[in-house]
Amino acid sequence: MRVVSICSSSKANCTYIESGGKGFLVDIGCTYKALCSGLALAGRSVENINAVFITHEHSDHIGGLSVLTKQLKVPVYASEGTMNAIIGKGKAAPGADLRLVSEAENAPLNVTAHAFRTPHDSAESTDFTFYDGENKIAVCTDLGKVTDEVRGNLLGCRFVLLESNYDPQMLTRNLNYSYPLKERIRSDRGHLSNGDCAAFARELVNSGTVSILLGHLSQNNNTPELATGTTERVLAAAGATRGRDYVLDAAAVTGNGRAIAI
Repeated sequence: MRVVSICSSSKANCTYIESGGKGFLVDIGCTYKALCSGLALAGRSVENINAVFITHEHSDHIGGLSVLTKQLKVPVYASEGTMNAIIGKGKAAPGADLRLVSEAENAPLNVTAHAFRTPHDSAESTDFTFYDGENKIAVCTDLGKVTDEVRGNLLGCRFVLLESNYDPQMLTRNLNYSYPLKERIRSDRGHLSNGDCAAFARELVNSGTVSILLGHLSQNNNTPELATGTTERVLAAAGATRGRDYVLDAAAVTGNGRAIAI
């Protein structure tokens, strides 16, 4: 499998994954133009997209869905709650091929897709694992805490795109964020902090994960250096060395077209 982060931040999220020549998206929070540009940098085009998986209905995950479903006639998979929210918001083009994620086993792909529930302040948030018969990978962002269900689905994955949204001190000092907003972010239905991410990354590496891409970093309350540094220190304390025992990177706000081979 190949993974390309098209964009990843609190403003827009989109990941392209490909197996056996068949590609698909997890979320489409960027514009259609940005998607085309990101795919081109990776040597791909929208013609390589065979399906779309949506985690939840927040704008940074479905902002480009309406235009995408006008341009491409591919199945869009989401949980029932998320699908109803998408339809209610009018965020899919008329006649779009909308399907419940329970039907994903019939997706026209070379992977088996599986959705699992995540605690987030949305209608029915899910994240996904994908298995090609040899390797299992996961995309897991927008969760306030690591639940047993999340843990059960991610442990043992070879690659995980994992949320590392905010640095607690930066969030506390941010004068542009109201106290209720800060509490929402820190809540069990908000986002993972760098420390929470690092603690779970230790579990992942111990279970056999060899590649971690930190995603959904807040542009106002985090930096790539803080996110990767926190995870690297926690893993080092557990005896794991970056570059030897695992690969670690932070997804860019706008991807550079670099594909991660799984």
